[in-house]
Amino acid sequence: MSTKSSRPSTPGVHGENLNVVSQRSALNAAGIIGTCTLAMIINIANMTLVSISMPVIADDLDIGQVNLQWLLSGFALSSGCLLLVCGRLADLYGQKKVFILGSLWLMVFSLGCGFAQDSLTLDILRGLQGIGCAATIPASLGTLARAFPPGRARTVAFASFAAGAPLGGVSGNVLGGLMTELTSQSWRSAFYLNCGVVFLSVIGALVFFDRDEPSIETDRRVDWIGAFFVTAGLVLIVFVLAQGEIAPNKWATPYIIALLIVGVIFVLIFVFWQYHLERVQKRSFPSTSILDKASVLLENSRYIPTPPPLMCLSMWTRLHGRIAVVMFIALLNWAGFMGWLYWVVLFYQDYQNLQPLATAVRLLPMFVTGIVLTTSFALVAGHVPIVVLFALGTFLTACAPLLFALIDPDAGYWALGFPAAILSVAGADFVFASGTLFVAKVSVGHEQSVAGAVFQTMSQIGTSIGITVSTVVFNRVLVHNAERAGIELEESTLVASNVPKAAQLDAFRAGQWTSFAFGMIATVLSIVFLRNVGIIGGPNSEEDHHPETHVAVNDMESNSNGIGTATASFDSTPMASHDHEKVEEKERRH
Repeated sequence: MSTKSSRPSTPGVHGENLNVVSQRSALNAAGIIGTCTLAMIINIANMTLVSISMPVIADDLDIGQVNLQWLLSGFALSSGCLLLVCGRLADLYGQKKVFILGSLWLMVFSLGCGFAQDSLTLDILRGLQGIGCAATIPASLGTLARAFPPGRARTVAFASFAAGAPLGGVSGNVLGGLMTELTSQSWRSAFYLNCGVVFLSVIGALVFFDRDEPSIETDRRVDWIGAFFVTAGLVLIVFVLAQGEIAPNKWATPYIIALLIVGVIFVLIFVFWQYHLERVQKRSFPSTSILDKASVLLENSRYIPTPPPLMCLSMWTRLHGRIAVVMFIALLNWAGFMGWLYWVVLFYQDYQNLQPLATAVRLLPMFVTGIVLTTSFALVAGHVPIVVLFALGTFLTACAPLLFALIDPDAGYWALGFPAAILSVAGADFVFASGTLFVAKVSVGHEQSVAGAVFQTMSQIGTSIGITVSTVVFNRVLVHNAERAGIELEESTLVASNVPKAAQLDAFRAGQWTSFAFGMIATVLSIVFLRNVGIIGGPNSEEDHHPETHVAVNDMESNSNGIGTATASFDSTPMASHDHEKVEEKERRH
């Protein structure tokens, strides 16, 4: 069903030979967008279908509530930490192959989760599940970027893909609640259903995706050294964040301190290693800095390989570092959103004693709002600057935990719960849609999947950080309130039946205040650092047909009234390409 353009390929700035798809049937385009969006729905639903069932799973497998976060953090940990590696593999060996293999992997371990008989087995299988999504998400982003040139079609494609986040959140909640409450297999049925839905995405990829074309990169090696250090470092850091509060001596426990130090060192080694590989690949003349001196020593060693970097550090400095700001905002936004969702589910089920299905119904407005906002984004992305989309999205999402931080349980659902559900998905829609579109537009062809993977990695790490940090705050407040009431709180539980309701409510509010703080920091960063970036979803133009589109943002210029004006230009002219090649040739001569 794939439809390829007869238009000749266009060489990119960096030598890549990319097909520009100028003609594609409506059915094929819809099939590609639908399959990639389904992959995103599955990714998020794998979080929320477990979230809605957590109290039931805890009772069935005898899991203390202090350890419940691993049902979510384990999945986010593996999927977030392996996105970079899978993104690189997708760029090298083809998005279609990686998507299908990742989906099959996800099917197998989703089925395994349904048969888990203890908490340790389920936690391990959840971690293995995440590897499948780590493959499908960057492959989906690369597929969309390759199938749709910059313009309205790409904007619609990425808006639809972004809509998969709130749609996945709601569908996971609703279906998880239905399967848990109404089927004989309870929460296990949700994993069986997940397995079947993933199979549909495999069929979609086989039917609609374009066939993979051989990578034209001359050096097809994978940076396994960098992959080891970044994966191990992130795993250790997130593990410490999750375990620090429940370790024997909490954060003073020796192994917690040691693992945190090792994790940070591994991440720093990864950063230096990527710097070294990028310098070697570009053959840039080393300066007198300590980093360059160390890089030269490594380069002169015949035993140390120098494959292309897993992630070009220069990508983070594009647009004067604003792409790094976009990545960090994504982390904070998802920390606030997923932290809010985590505590909302526990509030409804543990504090208000609602059943999973009743909880899912209260979150149903997220679905409707997600559809409305996604449609709105597709219409306004070509007319509204990215700063407005980011600032508005992060602020509205931050309002959701604010409402629950101020909630009066006796006020009823319609007073605060309903508006919170409506507002919560604004950041997921606007930030995710405009962020992925922005990253795709500033990335060159051979790094589309990797660039998308970096954005996804930051979002997944944000999920782990949001849940972990808010759990720490919740713990401290609950224990403090219990001690004031003369109650000794057991370490294996967070909400003990003998803790007064008022003490529990204070702890839930504290967790939501934490999520609110994440959202407001993201809002401030959006307003301060993205005000010079223009519109990133404009209509297609002749320039946009060049896949080597290079983004440049002019610095603030003052007009006659002293008021700063900002302009953003996506320069893909042949002259820009020629100048870039001259610079590279000059570096090679040096």
